Amino acid sequence: MNRPAPFSRCLPALRLCVRGYASRPRPRLGDTLSLEHFLQRARVLALYRTIIRATRRIPDPATRAETRGMARAEFERNRHVTDLDHIRYLLSTGKTEWENMERYIDGL
Repeated sequence: MNRPAPFSRCLPALRLCVRGYASRPRPRLGDTLSLEHFLQRARVLALYRTIIRATRRIPDPATRAETRGMARAEFERNRHVTDLDHIRYLLSTGKTEWENMERYIDGL
């Protein structure tokens, strides 16, 4: 007949396990961004918010949803780009494309 060990005998092993886990250094932030990456990320998020806000002016709900979906898909597709030159290129291209789209929206 196997009986589980009394709690008092398991306690020292549990303390060692908890103590080892609590004292183990672990990164809190993961990979940190450089200042330039941080600034570019802020610019990208600002463009995304601008696009999402501006789509409110599209009168047709289906077209509005499609435009938002396309914008989100583009941003998601390029989410893991880390090369600063490529990020700048995508940001510049995105702004240009959005300005062209905005002219079309204003004409509706």
